[in-house]
Amino acid sequence: MNQYYGGSHILRDVGFELPAGKVTTLLGRNGVGKSTLLRALMGLVPIRTGRVVFEGKDLTKAKPNERARAGLGYVPQGREIFARLTVAENLLMGARQIPARIFELFPMLAQILGRRGGDLSGGQQQQLAIARALVMKPRLLILDEPTEGIQPSIIKEIERSIRELAATGEMAILLVEQYYDFARSLADQYLVMERGEIVARGAGEDMERDGVKRLLAV
Repeated sequence: MNQYYGGSHILRDVGFELPAGKVTTLLGRNGVGKSTLLRALMGLVPIRTGRVVFEGKDLTKAKPNERARAGLGYVPQGREIFARLTVAENLLMGARQIPARIFELFPMLAQILGRRGGDLSGGQQQQLAIARALVMKPRLLILDEPTEGIQPSIIKEIERSIRELAATGEMAILLVEQYYDFARSLADQYLVMERGEIVARGAGEDMERDGVKRLLAV
């Protein structure tokens, strides 16, 4: 796909596949187009050329809510939870009831259902944001910088949850991350972006051999 902002070519012939049951990590320095790519996948920004195809269905012209109904779940950078609503109300925005699986993945949420989203810590808000996306039972989960500003203990909890979700084989996971060690620990396959292009890709187990960390530091 290609995407422009004004006269600037933001995404340049970006293309990849996201297999079910696998974690694909997308890495790159700030400003290379990672978040724009995710927003394009969700229909929040238009693409100039190319297609977004999910489970054989062309979603290129679908609106964000239509993509969500088709099975795409999105956890944006900054979480964007509803600060004035309780944890339970946030979770019920997309469903009539909260699946038990949510509390298996994030047991802490069961203890704070009546607290307002704005009163939670950053780590609690991030778990709530991921849980809210999962309530819709997506078959593709897109995570934008889930470790940003999160304490190490919560990062470990999020890592465990992502592993468990991938292990079910029920969904593909696209993880945008700047924390290299976190990305490497989860990656089944990796993509590296630079100036709006995918400049490297490969198996997660080969990230060290392929010098991915060096690419991010240049």
